[in-house]
Amino acid sequence: MTAEARFAGSRAWHERASSVLAGGVSSQFRAFGVFHPMHYTRADGARMWDVDGNELLDFTLSQGPCILGHSHPELVARVQAAVAKGQLFAGQHAEEVLLAEALQRLIPCAEKLRFTSSGSEAAQACIRIARAKTGRQRILKFDGHYHGWLDSVAWNVAPPGNAGDAPVPWCAGIAESAAADIICLPWNDLDAVRRTMDAHGQEVAAIITEPVMCNQGCIEPLPGFLQGLRAICDEHGSALIFDEIITGFRIGLGGAQGHYGVTPDLALFGKALGSGFPLAAIAGREAWMAPLEAGRTYHAGTMNGNNACIAAGLATVEILERDDALRRIATLGAALRDGLAQLGAKHGIALRVQGPGPMFHMGFSTLARATEFRHVAADDKAAYHAFCQAMLLEGVRLIERGLWYVSAAHTEDDIAFTLAAADRSLAGLPRT
Repeated sequence: MTAEARFAGSRAWHERASSVLAGGVSSQFRAFGVFHPMHYTRADGARMWDVDGNELLDFTLSQGPCILGHSHPELVARVQAAVAKGQLFAGQHAEEVLLAEALQRLIPCAEKLRFTSSGSEAAQACIRIARAKTGRQRILKFDGHYHGWLDSVAWNVAPPGNAGDAPVPWCAGIAESAAADIICLPWNDLDAVRRTMDAHGQEVAAIITEPVMCNQGCIEPLPGFLQGLRAICDEHGSALIFDEIITGFRIGLGGAQGHYGVTPDLALFGKALGSGFPLAAIAGREAWMAPLEAGRTYHAGTMNGNNACIAAGLATVEILERDDALRRIATLGAALRDGLAQLGAKHGIALRVQGPGPMFHMGFSTLARATEFRHVAADDKAAYHAFCQAMLLEGVRLIERGLWYVSAAHTEDDIAFTLAAADRSLAGLPRT
């Protein structure tokens, strides 16, 4: 059966959606379908089913959140029980306190917390807090790092190779005035950070970074890089902000800060925290959260701490702790990552597969190791697109930018199935 016939129902629904939804989607990332945007009917464990009845083994996990897998029965039951008592109080409730206490116990920087609904909101809150405490305006971020879609951070998310030193907006419509408050540097270049902060540190409220550059290449920090950022921020009185939206609860229950032993001043958590429910957390040292606690700066949101999402977060943390799920996820992820690299060697295809294991990146490249965005930007995107098409026809759903996620619902048999599918897919790719 041809791809067109196999996914005809999704195409028809996409065409229908395009008459009422801008671009036929509700998030721009969904517009880049392997063949076209897909439409789904249900998901369970590590699998999803589309409107055409195709069963797909899922390594997108809804762009990462579903760390327990889809529709985990205990999680669903906990959420249903919470909603039965009321979906939204717009007031405090006991489970919110219980979740905050659990996160305070697990996360090194979490002396005080606030809950919100998305990573984009949490990033803005951390930046506002840093500005309120320091009285400074500028933010230093890194090329290829994604901290949400809002104007203040949507710079150099995927800069062109000829960008030069001036920040490049992610897309049209971003306020040009925001460029004055942003400094963008290559990831893992501590000397560049040191030079820049020596020149402009008195203007910089915060350095914000993914502690692992997950969104572009799943690049881990070079030895001493995070420690160097910590020291530089201490020297200049700037906040160190870790964007743990992906690393939090995936690389460890203490986040990347627990894994690497570097404690930031502020951090944001999301995705896996809510296991598919819209939940994010702002965590920080008490001294840095003081402007928020004193009411000198505001963070608000009607949906913050709503019953369903808090119940999902509390259930997720308890299940991950109780079931030792992260160890299994790391073991399975490492086996999948290493197996893909071995298949590249078997077929004589230049592949780079790197990352901690619970999440990793696969790219077609002769460069064995990427350490910053320009390395990933040079990958053969057309080859990976063709690989994703072949894998979808094999019954495996992937994120087209090369990021793989593993969940607690995946099994050793799933890894074996995927590697066999990848073996066939790589064998069938055209050689150039």
